[in-house]
This record gives sequence, C-alpha cells and structure tokens, in this order.
Amino acid sequence: MQKKTVRDIDVRGKRVLVRVDFNVPMQGGQITDDRRIRESIPTIQYLLEQGATVILMSHFGRPKGQRNPEFSLRPVAERLSQLLGRPVQFFDDCIGAAVEQGVQSLPPNSVGLLENVRFYPQEEANDPEFARALARLGEVYVNDAFGSAHRAHASTEGAAHYLPAVAGLLMEKELRYLGQALSNPEHPFVAILGGAKVHDKIGVIQNLLPKVDRLLIGGGMAFTFLKAQGYEIGKSLLDAESLEFAAQMLQQAGEKIALPVDVVVAPALAPNPPTQTVSVSQIPPDQMGLDIGPETARAFGSMVQTARTVVWNGPLGAFETPPFEQGTRAVLHALAESGAVSILGGGDTAAAAEQLGFADKMTHISTGGGASLEFLEGRTLPGVAALLDA
Repeated sequence: MQKKTVRDIDVRGKRVLVRVDFNVPMQGGQITDDRRIRESIPTIQYLLEQGATVILMSHFGRPKGQRNPEFSLRPVAERLSQLLGRPVQFFDDCIGAAVEQGVQSLPPNSVGLLENVRFYPQEEANDPEFARALARLGEVYVNDAFGSAHRAHASTEGAAHYLPAVAGLLMEKELRYLGQALSNPEHPFVAILGGAKVHDKIGVIQNLLPKVDRLLIGGGMAFTFLKAQGYEIGKSLLDAESLEFAAQMLQQAGEKIALPVDVVVAPALAPNPPTQTVSVSQIPPDQMGLDIGPETARAFGSMVQTARTVVWNGPLGAFETPPFEQGTRAVLHALAESGAVSILGGGDTAAAAEQLGFADKMTHISTGGGASLEFLEGRTLPGVAALLDA
C-alpha cells in the first residue's frame, strides 16, 4: 500500500479538501471522547504550515440520508477550534453554490468544516455527481479517515477520482504500522483476538495464522473453539455456524493457537454478579464464561512479554462490566511492559485500552474498527486504493 502523502504534493496556496473521521461519541450534544479529532491535527497543522486553506469533511452517526440536527457536526467545529487555538468556519451544508462561494472566500491558512456528508443519501451510494460536487470545493484531495477507508462512499472514494488524491499523516501512520505487522513483522509475532463472534474474525484468522508465531484467542469467541475441542461451555456464547471452522483451524494450527485454560463465570452478564473461576473443563451448565481466568492471563502475559510484535483485535472479556475487565487489564499490563511493537485495532480494543489506562503505553492504536479488521484480513480498502501510488 505505497501511497503518496501530503508531503509528496505541492499544497501551497491551494484549497485542500480533507476527508477526516470525526464520527466521535457524543451525549447530549457533548463530545465524550475527542481522540479522533486530536488524531487529525498533525495533518491539519502540516497543511496550514504549507500555506493551504483546509476544508474538512466527515460523516457523523447514521442520519440515513436526511438532514437531522442531532447529527450535526457543529459541536465538532467548536471542539476542533479549541484544540487548534484558531477559529474553524462551520458550513451548514456540504455541497451547493453557497458552500462553494463560502469556501472560495476563505482566506489562506484558514480551516473550514462542512456539515455531515451523510445528510445526503448520495454519500453512501457513492454517487458520481455528489462526489464531483464535493470535489469542486478543493484543488487537492487528502484522505485522512482510515476509520472509513473500508467504505466506498462519495467522500472516501468517489471524490478521489476528480482531484490529485493523497494520504494524510494519520492514514500514512495507520498503513505503516498495520502494513509492517502484516508484511514484515519482527518475530516472535503474536496476535491476540477477542470479541464476541468467530464469524467476524474468520478472514483475520486465515490471514494471520501463517504469519504469526502464536495466536491467542479470548473473549466470547474462545468458547466456540473450546466447544470444538469437546468441552461443555454452559451458557457461554456459542457461534454454532463457526464450529466446523474452529475445529479445522485447531487441527491445522496445532500448537500455534493458545486458548484459555480457566475462565471467570457468572449466571448472567450484569455488574458485580456472584462469580467463580473454573477450569475450562468444569464450566457449570447454568453459568456463562465472561472473562479469561488468572492462569490464562498469566500464560497470555508471558507469551506477550517475549514477543517483538503484537497485534490485538478484540477484548478478552466483557470489559465494560466489572469485574470482567481483569483479563484484558492483565494482558494490557504485560504488553505495556514487554517492549514489543504493540498495535491495537480500533473499536472495543481501543476503548478497553483507553478505559483501563493503557492507551498511552501502546505503540499504535488504530482509529478504525472495521477498517483495521478488513486490513488485517488482507482486503483492499477502497478509500486507500483510490489514492495516487507513491
């Protein structure tokens, strides 16, 4: 994925249309986590230093192709303005004559943010006319939205065909770390996969197994593998459709796959229920496994501590509900102390690292959940493919 970046193109005095991912969590009009906004700042600052005018566009939420004030990006413009320490001109639309005029009258070295591109159904349909209308706002196109690069939408893929199109600094960083892990990792190379369903990770397992030295499996998906080994798993999560796949992988990979040896069980997923730690051969029929046990956490931790590269996608337990964050915490702690290059997929994995206080101790946390998953599967991301090759 060798792509040109903002550093490879002359942007001086130009209007640069930048696709960012400002789809941030919000409650009652207040942004609860601004990490995605902060991650976009190096690209914005670089463009401003080069004397460009920066026009930002993003989606936010799922307004289903209709204008809905609940999904306005206005609060994001305010937060970005605070972070940049300069005004950000907010446009209450993303296409049309008024927006074109407004964008053209922005002074050099200024920043504008367009309204939510998903207020138009043409965005998700990747409509060429809509993509062209967006492209008219700039002279250069930059994609810095790795989190949306797996979608072929008008703002992520379509607009790239009408302007010189390059990667932003965040996109470059994502492709560098994830690409390095897949194509040329330092060994021992360990992958950790968690989350609910095996089905969601089939492509990742198939792509990573030949490359890794160990594959550690936790989270809800571990129980499908344990069931495939013949264990009774009580009321634990079972992805029945993927049982055959799990059995095949275990046969094929042998010692490479590490599964839990003990688990923390409870009658149901609820805060602070009565719990017990049991061996995987002794899960009671009326209980469900909700976290890896301490013995597994120690074993996973020691495998991580001898690794040179670790890629992690999916938490090892129901970390949002105490006390089922313990396993994920213990392995994050081991990873933080390991000295390995640590690359975490976005989504729940990023949320767990943030919540448990380890985010700043990781080498790289991806801003894309679905995008990092598809990248780890070895799939081509449309938003990346559309950019100019280096």
